[in-house]
Amino acid sequence: MIVDPVTARYAGALYGLARRHDALEAVSKDVAALAAEVARPATRTLVENPRVEREAKRQQLAPALAGAHVLTRNFANLVLDKGRERVLLGLAAAWKRLALEERGALEGRVESARPLDPADVARIATALSAQLGRSLTLENKVVPGLLGGARVFAGNRMLDWSVQGRLESLRKKLLEARLPSVTS
Repeated sequence: MIVDPVTARYAGALYGLARRHDALEAVSKDVAALAAEVARPATRTLVENPRVEREAKRQQLAPALAGAHVLTRNFANLVLDKGRERVLLGLAAAWKRLALEERGALEGRVESARPLDPADVARIATALSAQLGRSLTLENKVVPGLLGGARVFAGNRMLDWSVQGRLESLRKKLLEARLPSVTS
């Protein structure tokens, strides 16, 4: 899950406030409801449109925020006031990442040319969990363009064990290698 830095900062501020005010559970539910509302095509189009007035955006989001915690309502209003509507679109992903980090966990994906057995995915996750020092949950994504091997994306790291990755690494080493000088 890729989260832009602005959304990450805003979500981090909301998460910290919710934890400080002992409202993490309530705000988590609000974030889920807000994400569901923003995922609706009509709402998403309205929120993303810069020509639509802020009040129209507030009215569109009002049903999702009706029973929301005051922190969530204030957050949504602040985001709209600052013209940062895109934060609302990525808030759920950023929130999920923060919750995982707090638990010391990570989610990621392993890309392979063919589907991997769940046991293989679990073995990879277990091995990487020890290396990363965090609990890791992986999902398998088939990428037919990979010739073989696998690539793992976890947090902000990528581990490339694909054939292309190994060939690229070999190419770079060969280009950087110093050739012996030949004297006649």
